[in-house]
Amino acid sequence: MSQLDEALRKFEAAEANLVKLEKMWSVLRKNTPDGIVFGTRPVYENAYRSYEQVLVELPSIDGWKPNTLPCDLDEIAQSRLDAHEIGEVAIQIEVDRRIEKPGKELREYRFRFNKKRRKLIQSIVFQTISEIDQLLGKLQEIYPIDGEGFEVIEGRVVMTKIKDPNWQILTDKVQQIDVLLGSSVPRPPRWEDMRRHLRYGQLGDLRDIVSSDWTSVKEGLLSPLYSENEPIPVGVSDLSELVASKPSGSVLTKLSWGKISAEDFERLVFNLITSDANYENPQWLMHTNAPDRGRDLSVHRISRDRLSGVIRQRVIVQCKHWLSKSVSLQDISFTKEQVKLWQPPRIDSLIIATTGRFTTDAVDFAERHNQSDSAMTIFLWAESHLETILASSPALVAEFGLR
Repeated sequence: MSQLDEALRKFEAAEANLVKLEKMWSVLRKNTPDGIVFGTRPVYENAYRSYEQVLVELPSIDGWKPNTLPCDLDEIAQSRLDAHEIGEVAIQIEVDRRIEKPGKELREYRFRFNKKRRKLIQSIVFQTISEIDQLLGKLQEIYPIDGEGFEVIEGRVVMTKIKDPNWQILTDKVQQIDVLLGSSVPRPPRWEDMRRHLRYGQLGDLRDIVSSDWTSVKEGLLSPLYSENEPIPVGVSDLSELVASKPSGSVLTKLSWGKISAEDFERLVFNLITSDANYENPQWLMHTNAPDRGRDLSVHRISRDRLSGVIRQRVIVQCKHWLSKSVSLQDISFTKEQVKLWQPPRIDSLIIATTGRFTTDAVDFAERHNQSDSAMTIFLWAESHLETILASSPALVAEFGLR
């Protein structure tokens, strides 16, 4: 059993307890009298005892877990009676809040649980998405999707059945994503369509997966896994205080690239591109055999003008979080050949983004290449270029803690 599988089992056990608590809380609320009612209710009491036992087994998340037990029925009745006799609305509201507190804590725990589980599966889902991209490419080489979709066998016309072993591997990869998502990530649009086509396994199903299903599924998977709603510490309660203090001095323009990891740098570039209106359909491409397991990014750059209309060019972006060395001519030459693995479709531009610099030979090589008759243009994004871009995106600078 892998470490990931063991971690998922523990998350599953924790969620099983959470589901039990949520169900018991539903029973408790249904059996809570609306008014001032003293007495016993066996269903309520049994659910109360079970709730207390299961709550003990619920693990903490970042040091926090629900700890409020449901109120005893007589306690509820007495609290309501006291509030009624005092006659103050505020006290009556406080009684209701106390009664509902266990449910509120369960909802808070569910929110934190889903967030942690998404963090657990994020990288492996991205890797599996890239592997599925590669499998679909291999299958299309053997079974072109523009084919007729049927063949003649022993005088009978039958639908073309896909017999390549990669089809089963593809099915297994999709099943793996299904397990990883659990209940914490909603299934994306066309998920069931894709699974149905995988079961049938004919050429027409491959065509539907490539042309419709997988594009929608992939977009639906990336969105929830990359939603970032974490608050950024500000350090001041009122911004007017900063203005009133009339601060002076110089402004730092160099960013602290050492504060982020290689994965964070890839995510930063991803966010930069997805937030730009001139780029669309970003996709992660995982180098499953690369020493650093680095990811390239495939995206389409959109050019619009009144005379030529809309032009879409495919761009591959490679991120190099290099702090102690510059990108050399050999590095660029190797990358230029390596990105051919992502064809077809044709690559029109290659962007190499680094937190460091490029050697003089590397810059000269890129300039000579771009002046040749090559169809692919090379763009070099050094740290200075990225700092210029990020100057107009201060929210990203703050989110990634680059100052």
